[in-house]
Amino acid sequence: MGKIRSNEKVDQDFYLMTVEQENKARMGQFYMLRAWDTYPVLSRPISVFDADGQTVSFLYKVIGKGTKMLSELEAGEEITLDGPHGNGFPELTGKKKIALVGGGVGIAPLFLAAKTYKSADPETQVDVYLGFSGEPILIDEYKKVADQVIVNVGGFVTDDINPCEYDAICTCGPGIMMKVLYDKCQKVGAAAPLYVSMENRMACGIGACLVCTCKTSGGNKKVCKDGPVFLGSEVFGNE
Repeated sequence: MGKIRSNEKVDQDFYLMTVEQENKARMGQFYMLRAWDTYPVLSRPISVFDADGQTVSFLYKVIGKGTKMLSELEAGEEITLDGPHGNGFPELTGKKKIALVGGGVGIAPLFLAAKTYKSADPETQVDVYLGFSGEPILIDEYKKVADQVIVNVGGFVTDDINPCEYDAICTCGPGIMMKVLYDKCQKVGAAAPLYVSMENRMACGIGACLVCTCKTSGGNKKVCKDGPVFLGSEVFGNE
């Protein structure tokens, strides 16, 4: 259990929740959140937006009953946090220019990723590309942890990046967006490895139920346990 420090509405459908709980959460990991007893049946998998060892934050979008209930929680209330789960984004030691590309709610894990990469080596250039279908959110926050923040509203954020300019690229968002980015990297012959964070539906979060299984070049894998981060070539290379 954790105590909610804040649960603020940042846009019509987006909320940012901060929970007090000791943790060792890393960039790209997720928690299973639950604030109810029996219904909905399943907890909700939510990416880590930020974490400092004593608190963990989640940027989430209200899209159904569970996330609607999360949005109605107030400071001081308790919430069940199961996690952190998943492998997260890799350390990129020695990479001098990193791009983080997100679309929709897929922007969430990129905040801690940018913060972590800059903290590991302040000389590393970290550029964040954020794509929105509606009003952009939290841009000033991302500017605090990145060298550049490139915002695309209503278009295709993948159009804005030149993969050949980077030593490594991490992305999270709709599957089609990440596939387009992978194809673009292949087309221009980018040397940078592309790491994709998958957003498959989950039930248990620990690899027992097989709901989040995805096809990879190494066979079927569980997004919650083997991922959610994979090399783009593993997921999209054989399509």
